[in-house]
Amino acid sequence: MLTDPEGLGELRRLGARSVPVLSRGDDWIFAQNIGHVVKFLGLNEATGPVLSPTQLMERLDLFVRTAIRIIPQMPDALLSQEVPGRPRSYLALGHHLFRIPEGLMEVAGGATLTNGMLTDGPPPDVNTSAALGVYGEQVLAALHAWWGPKSDKSGRETVQTYYGPQLLHELQERMTWHCGQHVRQWLMLLDMAGIEPVVMLDDTAFAGLPMPTSVWDG
Repeated sequence: MLTDPEGLGELRRLGARSVPVLSRGDDWIFAQNIGHVVKFLGLNEATGPVLSPTQLMERLDLFVRTAIRIIPQMPDALLSQEVPGRPRSYLALGHHLFRIPEGLMEVAGGATLTNGMLTDGPPPDVNTSAALGVYGEQVLAALHAWWGPKSDKSGRETVQTYYGPQLLHELQERMTWHCGQHVRQWLMLLDMAGIEPVVMLDDTAFAGLPMPTSVWDG
């Protein structure tokens, strides 16, 4: 949408305010949930998360722990640069990465996931790579404090999102791969800066998740 005025116009005509969207004539849905897409298209395909809620939490823990280690490697002088193909600074990306698991906890606690909930910029005191790392440590501690004593880990409870009610299990999957995708991006940003990450992730870290093919949009 950033480089396609016609596509943006069509999005506005439909009444949608974010992407991804799947449309057929004047009918459309947010394409955030594969099950909804399959139903919209009338396909006879099995859908749903491959990994269990506990496995997803283990994977999310891995992504957050990795981010805590690699984000502080970025020189502060580079944080104002924009990522490839999008008007988002490195600083905003790092903050957004940790907002994803934080947002998951907020929605599980009764908040509604809005389109802008995870994209608000970092607070004034989170303005260095080190500060981003500290923020990540706080999010990780909160994540364990929420999930560890949780009696029902089935993910069957319903949570509210801007693209409709979802099972917590479904939202867990989305938030997990979303966080993992941004870890992939940060690893590439370090490579672009000529910095060797202190830790890497191989393909097993993303197995069972509906990861995008590309590291960057478009």
